[in-house]
Parts: sequence; structure tokens; C-alpha cells
Amino acid sequence: MQIRIIRGIVTALLGLVFVALVVANSRALRVVALAHADDADDPWSSSQTVQPADLAKELAAPAHPNEPVVVCVGFRPLYQGAHIPHAVFHGAASTSAGLAELKSWAQKIPKAANVVLYCGCCPLAHCPNLRPAFVAMRDMGFTNLRVLILPNDFNTDWIEKGYSVEKGK
Repeated sequence: MQIRIIRGIVTALLGLVFVALVVANSRALRVVALAHADDADDPWSSSQTVQPADLAKELAAPAHPNEPVVVCVGFRPLYQGAHIPHAVFHGAASTSAGLAELKSWAQKIPKAANVVLYCGCCPLAHCPNLRPAFVAMRDMGFTNLRVLILPNDFNTDWIEKGYSVEKGK
């Protein structure tokens, strides 16, 4: 009798573990699907992105004619705190003034320039600056335009990884 009770309890526990695994897997799949759904809203394709390690290598290479022009499109205090070496700042693209300043600057550079936009104010999925900056420059005719992928923020995905920074300006 006691063995039957123990077997019943073990069977019930195994059933609960199985259900818990199914539910956890289902939630994980939904999270992955939502992440891909967010990506679908991005105005850039995967070929128009660059990972931090790859950009750091590009910037460390000897000077060359197609060297990337790195543009911080985030907020001035973040840029002044720390930014990618030689990056330029032309206003936060989430504001009309910042977007106008970015467009004014962009009119003065060749449309084929190798331009990398980045922000890093917050998780990329919620960034208010990158999408308007990318769309504006794409619509202006820039053909070699990329976005630096900082999934968390500039501090986590660039500074804490040990990539080079400049401060001030």
C-alpha cells in the first residue's frame, strides 16, 4: 500500500515537472517570437548593422579612405560622459531640433560615406533616437549606412567590454 502511494506521488510530481517544462518552453518561444517581431519594426536590415567588436576592429585599423564616420544620435550628456573615439554628435534624433541638426550636417558629406549611427541610451528595442536618425539619413540617399547594435546600452555593450572611449566635448 505504501509503495503505491509513493509511486502515485512520484508519478504526480513527474507530471507536474513535465507540465512546468512545457509551459516554460512555450513562454521562451513567445519571448523569441516577440524579439523577432520587434526586429521586424526596425527600418534597417541585418546587413545594415554592425556589432561592437566588429566596429572596434574597423576603428583600430590603419586609416583608409572608407573609414567609418561614427555618429552619436543620442543625448548630449551621454555623449559628453563617454563616446566612441572620433564620433561626432549632432543632436538627439528623437527631438525635432536634433534631427534637423543631423540632417544639416549630413547634407555636407557624400551620400556614399561609410556612416555608422549609434545611441546606447537604453535597450535598442526601446531607443527613441536610432530609428528616426536612420530613416532620415536613408531618405536623404545615404547608401552605406549602418547601425551599431547595442542591445542593452552603451555602457554595458561597449564600455564594459573594454572598447575605447573618449570623454567630453
